[in-house]
Amino acid sequence: MTEKEKQKIPKHLQPFISTQYYHRYTPIDHAVWRFVMKQNHYFLKDIAHYAYVNGLRDSGIKTETIPKVEDMNRALAKVGWGAVTINGLIPGSAFYGFLANGILPIATEIRNIQNIAYTPAPDMLHEAAGHAPILLDEAYRDFVRKIGEMGAKALSSKEKLEVFKAVRHLTIIAEDPYSTPEQLKEAEQQVVEARSRVKGLSEADKVSRLFWWTVEYGLVGNLNSPKIYGAGLLSSVGESQSCLKPNVKKISFSIEECINTPYDVTKPQPQLFVCKSFDDLAEKIEQFASTMAFRKGGTESLDLALQSNSVVTFVLSSGLQVTGTLSAILKDEHGEAIYVRTNGPTALSYNNKQLKDQGTDIHGKGFGTPIGKLEGNIVIENCKAGQLSGLGIKEGNDSVLCFQSGVKVKGYVKGILYAKDKPILISFSNCEVTYKNLVLFDPSWGTYDMAVGAGITSVFAGAADPNNYFDFPLAEAEIGQKDDRPILSEIETLYAEVRELREGKMGQDSFMHLERVLAALDQKYPMEWLLRLEILELYRMFNNTHSNISAILYKLENTNWDPSTKQMIDRGIELVVQI
Repeated sequence: MTEKEKQKIPKHLQPFISTQYYHRYTPIDHAVWRFVMKQNHYFLKDIAHYAYVNGLRDSGIKTETIPKVEDMNRALAKVGWGAVTINGLIPGSAFYGFLANGILPIATEIRNIQNIAYTPAPDMLHEAAGHAPILLDEAYRDFVRKIGEMGAKALSSKEKLEVFKAVRHLTIIAEDPYSTPEQLKEAEQQVVEARSRVKGLSEADKVSRLFWWTVEYGLVGNLNSPKIYGAGLLSSVGESQSCLKPNVKKISFSIEECINTPYDVTKPQPQLFVCKSFDDLAEKIEQFASTMAFRKGGTESLDLALQSNSVVTFVLSSGLQVTGTLSAILKDEHGEAIYVRTNGPTALSYNNKQLKDQGTDIHGKGFGTPIGKLEGNIVIENCKAGQLSGLGIKEGNDSVLCFQSGVKVKGYVKGILYAKDKPILISFSNCEVTYKNLVLFDPSWGTYDMAVGAGITSVFAGAADPNNYFDFPLAEAEIGQKDDRPILSEIETLYAEVRELREGKMGQDSFMHLERVLAALDQKYPMEWLLRLEILELYRMFNNTHSNISAILYKLENTNWDPSTKQMIDRGIELVVQI
């Protein structure tokens, strides 16, 4: 990605972008990619949704070699999307933020051969072979953008953050070929313990489950003969076949059922949800969005934000946006919020743009403001300058604002900020704010900036103007990474030799070369199956009567493989014999 292209991406998402060091992929990495892609082209053509089949054909993603993300970015640009590289599992808010902006985040790692059928860790096969092709379908990508917008604004909980950290650790351990069974077991237990501390479902949990049962593991069509569209299924050589069998329960898609159904990223799913169409899916998701805090607002939404213990934005009915970490909500006898307070860096914005002199440098220790109408049922934001003046609220005046809730603001009006001729912020000096016997703001604390708003119309995770709210560290130079080509092991060298033969012109010398590779495999690598399949393919293509064909088949069919490897070998043989 060029620097110019990167600058088009929202600033708060840029720190999650990494570099695809293409030269670091090994010959085995490319062989793993090739095996899964050939399987996808062959086996998915009749069981995947036509949008995926067409997208796989039209996306320009190559079968023989791992694609470059810059090429995928150009392909998706044709439909108004893009692609960026990321470093593994990133926070949900960032992941959804990319999707909301029409950007597919792609983990550049490639699963190892031991996990060729499936890996819980994000990788190129999952992103490029699973997500990217179907995004060429307009109805589907509109749905993905919509759920991205929901996910980016969904409120989470501090306990859920610990779950994310534990799951990220587990995916790293699971994909690391040097991890021990003890380390894997310990990582799995950390996930279990983190999840046990989560009480109830946050908005982020609900969106996560909806995303899982649709974008990752969704089926579309009718219950009796559905088609696959979920990327987790499309990128899993094993589960893409087994998921359509009768032992996997098929359930008509509903928001409630999906939300109430947990999932395990490390195991095949025992049930899947079938939607009627992408348009129907988008309609139902939109209905769910109307129940979320960013659409509902109100005290209930503030309560969720308080529980999240993280940066949120609440929007007052005047349009003023307050970004910070909620620390307290003062309520009246009816349980309605009448005063809110943030703790730590806070910023005020309007239309997602931070107001001048209202950033975290001014409100570094927090911010508090009343919510509600003045006595007499007066809605401040509905008053023009003349009406405010009639109420005694005028620059240069000492004013007293008595709210219906009992909150009283008394001070000298320094300034009134308007938007579209309506007040959104009133600044006081020598100001005291009280509620019954509580002092909410003392004159000695300095200027009091009071947000104007009779109610809360929206509450969402993150900042209204993230580019100005967050500090973005400068990217550190990645030293020694651009020229650190891997030193190939003997088995990787053998893979490279077979690849060169396949890409060159096969002759008599080529078959002698294959003989030497097979001898090395028999002598040193008796359990190497994928390279044997590649050699079998070459014999089938260029010397279909060679005696080594039966020898390779005997080895592949009669070795005591583990069940997952045996399944992959059988699939590979089935494809090769079609040649």
